[in-house]
Amino acid sequence: MVKTQSVRASLDKQPHEVASMFDGVARRYDLTNTVISAGQDRYWRWTTRKAIDPRPGEQVLDLAAGTGVSTVELGRSGAWCVAADFSQGMLAAGRFRKVPMVAGDAMALPFADNSFDAVTISFGLRNVADTDLALREMLRVTKPGGRLVICEFSTPVIPGFKTLYMEYLMKALPKVARAVSSNPDAYVYLAESIRAWPNQRQLGRRVSDAGWSGVKWRNLTGGVVALHRGYKLGG
Repeated sequence: MVKTQSVRASLDKQPHEVASMFDGVARRYDLTNTVISAGQDRYWRWTTRKAIDPRPGEQVLDLAAGTGVSTVELGRSGAWCVAADFSQGMLAAGRFRKVPMVAGDAMALPFADNSFDAVTISFGLRNVADTDLALREMLRVTKPGGRLVICEFSTPVIPGFKTLYMEYLMKALPKVARAVSSNPDAYVYLAESIRAWPNQRQLGRRVSDAGWSGVKWRNLTGGVVALHRGYKLGG
């Protein structure tokens, strides 16, 4: 069995620590996500694509795309979709997928102004050191009239379920990760970062403050995940 050095980022989310941590989980990242989400990851990707509604001929940026599994889902629409991530290990693990891949930091995107019809980020905004800067960068590279969809872990809205979910995050999730992940300590960070993340309304306010218009959100799986949507004025 190939062993991977255990790397865990801290909640101050230093970019080199986060990149190293994701390099460490890359080898079995997609499998681990399916196991710890009980297969819900597939539903979340499908729902994200529906929310983005990419169309043939459009250009779509899939940010924090990891191994590109989400980019493949988006590409089924006929749009031209590019995967961007700052973990070289994640991109390398997904090289077999037939999608364009670019190494890039969400806080300094390597794309020109007004490049994309839509920008999306799934389970990645939470890992960026400066969330507000990343949101402004996404706005910069989006065409006037273009749209944003964020898929991210959030706050469960069913009281009894919320308690059970938090127990799962802090106790069961790291145990499951130890059985399947190539870097199980990363999933301790995952649990801590979810607990520290803004709730649906708080994140919606930050998206609006970054310059996005018409911001709305929708809960998935009882609020375990939320989709936030907005658009760039103009066009």
